[in-house]
Amino acid sequence: MHRYLVALAGGLALSACNTDPNPAATPEGGPDAAETAAQTELPPPMPEELSETTPQQFVEKVAASDLYELEAAKLAEKNGKSAATKESAAMMIKDHTASSKKLMDAASKATPTITAKPTLTSEQQAQIDALRGAGPEFDKRYAEQQAAAHDKALALLKTYSASGTDASLKSFATEVAPTVQPHAEKAKALPGT
Repeated sequence: MHRYLVALAGGLALSACNTDPNPAATPEGGPDAAETAAQTELPPPMPEELSETTPQQFVEKVAASDLYELEAAKLAEKNGKSAATKESAAMMIKDHTASSKKLMDAASKATPTITAKPTLTSEQQAQIDALRGAGPEFDKRYAEQQAAAHDKALALLKTYSASGTDASLKSFATEVAPTVQPHAEKAKALPGT
């Protein structure tokens, strides 16, 4: 929240300095509506899932993300039509199984120790259900979900890496983020995206 307020204050200060020295350049002698709106537009608030995440919340979110990735990948191995979708699924299973193990390792070293029982969120369960019912649109729906899920996971990892409060979990986030980045890029290149 503090970062948001600092960014807001900085943005307002800069927008106050950004005035047109030639007011006659616009039809009515002042800045046009689009320019004024752009100057006063506030930065979007930080998503709730990224702001001040406790170590327990971080572990639960990453564990749920890994579980979702594993479940979606199993469906993709079975129902995917393209070779690229099936290859992506195999990579997800390998990498997210490893990520889950690293997460549990880091959580056991956290102070105090954190235990997580991976559970899908209602949103993730709905996405799995949508994949199950996707039929011939499976590859497209899988690709769209993968791109969005990896962008969200990457943002969570980078945020915790930069500002998390537990050293072992920060180390985990820093180590795993470079693996998630290519997943996000690869998901955006899958058939259907």
